[in-house]
Amino acid sequence: MTVALVTGALGLVGAEVVRGLLDEGFDVVGVDNDMRARFFGAEGSGAWMRPHLEALPGYRHRELDIRDADDVTRVVADLGTSLGAVVHAAAQPSHDWAARDPRTDFAVNADGTLNLLEAVRCHAPDAGFVFVSTNKVYGDAPNHLPLVEDGTRWRVHPGHPFAERGIDESLSIDQCLHSLFGASKVAADILVQEYGRYYGLNTGVFRAGCLTGPGHSGTQLHGFLAYLVKCALTGTPYTVFGYQGKQVRDNLHARDLADAFRQFLRAPRPGAVYNMGGGPRRAISVLEAIAWCETHFGLRVPWRYDDRPRTGDHMWWVTDTGRFRRDYPAWNDTWDLPAIMADLHEGIQARLRE
Repeated sequence: MTVALVTGALGLVGAEVVRGLLDEGFDVVGVDNDMRARFFGAEGSGAWMRPHLEALPGYRHRELDIRDADDVTRVVADLGTSLGAVVHAAAQPSHDWAARDPRTDFAVNADGTLNLLEAVRCHAPDAGFVFVSTNKVYGDAPNHLPLVEDGTRWRVHPGHPFAERGIDESLSIDQCLHSLFGASKVAADILVQEYGRYYGLNTGVFRAGCLTGPGHSGTQLHGFLAYLVKCALTGTPYTVFGYQGKQVRDNLHARDLADAFRQFLRAPRPGAVYNMGGGPRRAISVLEAIAWCETHFGLRVPWRYDDRPRTGDHMWWVTDTGRFRRDYPAWNDTWDLPAIMADLHEGIQARLRE
């Protein structure tokens, strides 16, 4: 039986990838030591997901710290040539947290990625390797596009090449403010590309925008849409940070992302880089998302405004997924914005009842 290794298996992306790869016929080894609880406290913990995954036939869990090169190597070496796919979704994902502890942030995001790449190169070089990168590798470069403000959101000037389809991979990652989180992800992103181009590993880099779904343990520091819906359901005050709340995000359901990974793993391309997100049809500003909760769910969202934007935050991000669609035309993102919002509402409400 071919085995897949998924790091960050208890997180939003990791858990969806586990389910998808099991459906694909893989046995799956999930790696996660729930550092999210350290990063974000009990509300950010992914521990609740573990029994759900362990109940799935073909799944095995390993509590492993990816910063430990010896342990990572041991797991990969034990799987050896049976290892057919790796999806690396483990990360420290917050701008704010990275600024508090840059060493840990870099050790998890960059060193952990290097540990996994080296182990795969030495013991399973034919495995397909997916890396969950981030659009934060572009730093604040999107904020220097010709942006136009309207009543509820920022937009790119209609004459700009990105206005219709979103931002593609031609945007430079250089000469801009990244945040320390963005810098650690840049290091990992480039490493994954280089292991594909230099060593010939089947590596794919997916620079994701806002990923979401009811499996997201959203917190104030990470997981905007899931956290907002949770605040609406519980009456918890929500804080909008900067840009008048008109900053725009395109949202991609984690199941659609997991399907994109499966498409890549069936026919991987060494050193491939893709922007991955929901695109123009799934773009929404913070103000619009608050209004959605109030209008469609009948929930009052208690929120306040802090005029200090987060370092490196994007005023406008909409993803152009054209490169991936050209390479993998069978991929079809099926979750539109109303379906995403309804799934968040239903799923988070059910978890709050548990």
